[in-house]
Amino acid sequence: MIKTLYVRIIFTFLVVIIFSLVSSFFIAHFLFQKEINHIGQNDMIAVGEDIISLYKQTRPDEVDTFIKRMVKISSYPIHMYNASGKVKIYGLPKTNIVKIAPEVVRQVLGGQSYTSPAKVEQTFIGLPFLFDGEPHAMFMQFSPQNENVLNRMMLLMLLFGLLIGSLCILIAARYLVKPIQALTQATKRLAKGDFDVEIKTKHVDEMGALTRSFNEMASELKQLEQMRQDFVSNISHEIQTPLTSISGFALAMKNSNLVAENERNYYLDIVIAESGRLSRLSDNLLKLASLDSEHHPFEEITYNLDEQIRLIVVTCEPQWSAKGIRIELEWAEAVKITADRDQLNQVWMNLLGNGIKFTPVGGHIEIRITHSVNEIFVAITDSGIGIAPEQLDHVFERFYKTDLSRNRNIGGNGLGLAIAKKIVSLHHGNIEMKSQVGQGTTVVVHLPIR
Repeated sequence: MIKTLYVRIIFTFLVVIIFSLVSSFFIAHFLFQKEINHIGQNDMIAVGEDIISLYKQTRPDEVDTFIKRMVKISSYPIHMYNASGKVKIYGLPKTNIVKIAPEVVRQVLGGQSYTSPAKVEQTFIGLPFLFDGEPHAMFMQFSPQNENVLNRMMLLMLLFGLLIGSLCILIAARYLVKPIQALTQATKRLAKGDFDVEIKTKHVDEMGALTRSFNEMASELKQLEQMRQDFVSNISHEIQTPLTSISGFALAMKNSNLVAENERNYYLDIVIAESGRLSRLSDNLLKLASLDSEHHPFEEITYNLDEQIRLIVVTCEPQWSAKGIRIELEWAEAVKITADRDQLNQVWMNLLGNGIKFTPVGGHIEIRITHSVNEIFVAITDSGIGIAPEQLDHVFERFYKTDLSRNRNIGGNGLGLAIAKKIVSLHHGNIEMKSQVGQGTTVVVHLPIR
């Protein structure tokens, strides 16, 4: 069994080229046979006339010797018929003697020339020949030796064409297979987890397109692997930190000598807070996994968006009132929207919660709703510390935190904005953030009107 592509290309080429050359030989022979016969007859007529002319000029004493010499020179066998129809053949070795019909002989003896029709097996011509005043009929037969020479020449040309073509295909096949071999090696490296694979190519054909697609796939797989590693690292960190606190304070409270009775409630509050942090992390991870799947429930209803946001503000009142934050709501009229109410409720809760967390005591938050013909815009602006420009492109990434120490104290896990962005995307909307350090942050949610 032929296993390698290189051998298959060579084998296929050889089969095709041999078949095509042999077919071409027989087709050309069939198509040009009539023309070859016609040219051969004209040539024999010219040679025969030269022989007759030479005989008239020289008048040799030995006619047999003269005719034999002419046969060797011309390579055409000669049939010489006398007036009584008796024939003498002057032929070449290994020549198949053609049979000439008596009526044809009589026609030439009568002084007429003759050329054989195209359908006969062998081509010949007949010329009247006058020997010593007696009429003779000279027939010249096309020699197979001449045809064999032509056939051998054509076969030799075909053989050389096959050899040269085979040599060229050996080189060309290696050139064609080389990119595939490079792809095979790169695929093996990729399968072993080596994502730093890039194949250099200058091809602009299908092989070049395949190579570039492979490079893009390897690059995307590398990014996915980096995201997976970052995800595992972030999850481990987010879980390990509260677990360490819970474990440490639980062991401390177990030993009555380490913790005074009046400090137990303080340590229990820390354990409860860290447990809540773990619970929120678990809930957010489950929510993200559900949103990423294609089976997350999506129930659209038409409702008043302004009422929903007002309820969110009321729900979060303990958080913003404890910090003395002033909340301002601004919209001119009731705004109706068709969407999944529970999912958008999560969006407003996450965005307002972020604003409250990062707004200092005595600050303010403004929520503004506007709309155009096709879109609704919800802007939440806080007077917090803001975000550096180089961090704005990453704030919606999972587990991304602009200030690790600040977020740890606040209790965030870097999933709130990622969840909000995912929900808005499911509603075919968009979310963007604008911020300047020390001047607050504005988050704008674009939702289509349906």
